[in-house]
Amino acid sequence: MSFYNEYSKIKDFDFSNFFSEITKQDIQRVINKEKLDKYDFLTLLSPAAENFLEEMAQKSHRLTVQNFGKIMHLFTPMYIANHCVNKCSYCGFNVSNNIIRKKLTLEEIEQEAKAISKTGLRHILILTGESKKDSPVSYIIDAVKILKKYFDSIAIEIYPLTEEEYSKVVKAGVDSLTIYQEVYNEEIYDRVHIAGPKKNYDFRLNAPERACKARIHSVNIGALLGLDDWRKEGFFTGLHALYLQNKYSDTEISVSLPRIRPHVGSFNDIFLVDDKSLVQILLALRLFLPRAGITISTRESQNFRDNLIPLGVTKMSGGVSTEVGGHSSKTKSDSQFEISDKRSVEEMKRILLSKGYQPVFKDWLQI
Repeated sequence: MSFYNEYSKIKDFDFSNFFSEITKQDIQRVINKEKLDKYDFLTLLSPAAENFLEEMAQKSHRLTVQNFGKIMHLFTPMYIANHCVNKCSYCGFNVSNNIIRKKLTLEEIEQEAKAISKTGLRHILILTGESKKDSPVSYIIDAVKILKKYFDSIAIEIYPLTEEEYSKVVKAGVDSLTIYQEVYNEEIYDRVHIAGPKKNYDFRLNAPERACKARIHSVNIGALLGLDDWRKEGFFTGLHALYLQNKYSDTEISVSLPRIRPHVGSFNDIFLVDDKSLVQILLALRLFLPRAGITISTRESQNFRDNLIPLGVTKMSGGVSTEVGGHSSKTKSDSQFEISDKRSVEEMKRILLSKGYQPVFKDWLQI
């Protein structure tokens, strides 16, 4: 039994017909409910719900403060390699793109760690391109051993692992996993993943569950918004998060909402996801999953991110570079995508305090 079994039951659902029958009364009823089912969630993702974003925002704010308080967890990504064997049409690390490839030595990883830790951050997300040959699990573990000297929480965003491999990295000190399905629509998934191990839809879809079985502390999932109809992708993301929450109650489950950003190479087959649509997904997710964390990255603009702070977000990045060694190295690599919000950690801290939120650099310690 896996999430794919649940996904299969509803992947051919008639969304258009469902949306066409939704009334204003239906939306108001859902907003006033204490606990939502999947069809209530889908109701909040409907075109008709666009006229109720203010009511949804008010409840989203209340639920977030109730479950998380007025705090915001801050972190930054640390790219340690960008070698990749996949040919993904939407990604700058695509193996066929002519970019500068780089992999940090262990000494360079320590330099990067020192530079980032000086900002006060104690939560780090390490990333590599998806090449098990160039960035094997042993390399990840060696990196984690160094990073443990500087950070209290270490997350990974790398290629999918087996359950045994997740157990090894958890034992080494990794407490969190971020992994995006990219797109839940199997046909589109097959089309945009042209070649490479990432073409294996099922292996990627089940990766979050394998990490849960390996007793990782937290798992963060999401879809790359823009690869398919955002209402459907937001819906499947929410169902996936609920499935993991219900089955693995000891694991903290969170969701990210990344939109496609410009990158090396070209990809134009994009479904529009405007700011209002992203807000609707965020609010619907919060009402559906009151206890789930929600992350907004620097893919989004400065002003837009600031306006999202009270709407249900619990985690934000700051001081970001998507280049390998981008915090300390003088020799740069090409970035995975262009970031939009380029503010430093200190600038993020100031804006949060000005809005009455407490920036959290460290919220728990591994024992």
